[in-house]
Amino acid sequence: MLRIRLFRGGKKHQPSYKIVVVDKDKAPRGGRFIDILGFLNPMEKTKSIDGEKAKHWISKGAQPSDTIHNLLVKEGVIKDEKRDVHKKSKKTEEQIKAEAEKKAVAEKKAEDSKVEESPVEEVKEDAPVEEAKPEEVVAEVKTEVKEEEVKEEIKEEAK
Repeated sequence: MLRIRLFRGGKKHQPSYKIVVVDKDKAPRGGRFIDILGFLNPMEKTKSIDGEKAKHWISKGAQPSDTIHNLLVKEGVIKDEKRDVHKKSKKTEEQIKAEAEKKAVAEKKAEDSKVEESPVEEVKEDAPVEEAKPEEVVAEVKTEVKEEEVKEEIKEEAK
């Protein structure tokens, strides 16, 4: 089966492409292609394609690649809808919904944990400085220590 596709040339990081007709099973190495239909230079944003040759090869049964198909549609050589070129996600709709729900819950928790900021008040030099409540700090530290101890006990029992 014949295929109309791009053949990359040019230097490293400076691609230029030839639009060629090749056998689908063989890679277009060097000059081993059936016909050259045009070129595409994405660096200089120039392109040229022989529409008559492209129509001729399509009538003979050559299948254009997705990129070439979209290029031919854009140039007006063929009348068809453009094809999706990007890879589709392998995630199912259920996985996407589950991730969205997790993200929403995390955002809600983040909003709830934010401390409402009060307007900044001018501090007088003689005013007493408010200190943090030590009971709250101690309670947080105790819960963290208890959780770590429980995890260590579980690990030891598992051994």
